[in-house]
Amino acid sequence: MDLLTPLIPQPTVHPGRTLAMRVVDVLIADGEGFRTRSVPSVDATLEGIPGDRHQGFTRKAGGREPWYPRGTEIRSGRQLTAVSAEDLALIAADLQLPAVDPGLIGANLVLEGLAHFSFLPAGTLIVFESGASLVIEGQNAPCRFSGRSLADAHPGRDDLELGFAKAGARRRGVLASVERAGLMAPGTVKVRLPEQWVYQA
Repeated sequence: MDLLTPLIPQPTVHPGRTLAMRVVDVLIADGEGFRTRSVPSVDATLEGIPGDRHQGFTRKAGGREPWYPRGTEIRSGRQLTAVSAEDLALIAADLQLPAVDPGLIGANLVLEGLAHFSFLPAGTLIVFESGASLVIEGQNAPCRFSGRSLADAHPGRDDLELGFAKAGARRRGVLASVERAGLMAPGTVKVRLPEQWVYQA
């Protein structure tokens, strides 16, 4: 058999394209813990948001990277987290809350204008009016820490600690790194999707 002969058809390639969204809030985790607070803007560097707890080129591997010994220094890939107003509204509805405060779950950016924001693929660029840009690294998985934060903010709702993990699955937003430094502020952003395909072995 010719080893160069494909056993399955080549994946369908979907072309890249550019969409538009709006940043409606910018937040920073510059206090104790992972909660974030709103700020007018941030002057991001290639290490992330100055003063934010996730700033830096590297971080320690944890439970989400079981293929490395815990504590191994690895490339960060999560300098910022971004969520969408649409996804937060769906989470809130599932949890029977009037709203989900993005600061309680440690978000750095809140955007609006696209459905299924959390499904934007790795490699997507978010380009600000200043020219600063972020590259999406992947989905952000919900965790009990965020759920506990929500529960603490809603007395009598201890169910939120575990409930958030279920309601937030594939709605928790994305992890991103700074690709080009600059001002990140509320306003219109361009969302540049790369070519996409589903690899099948």
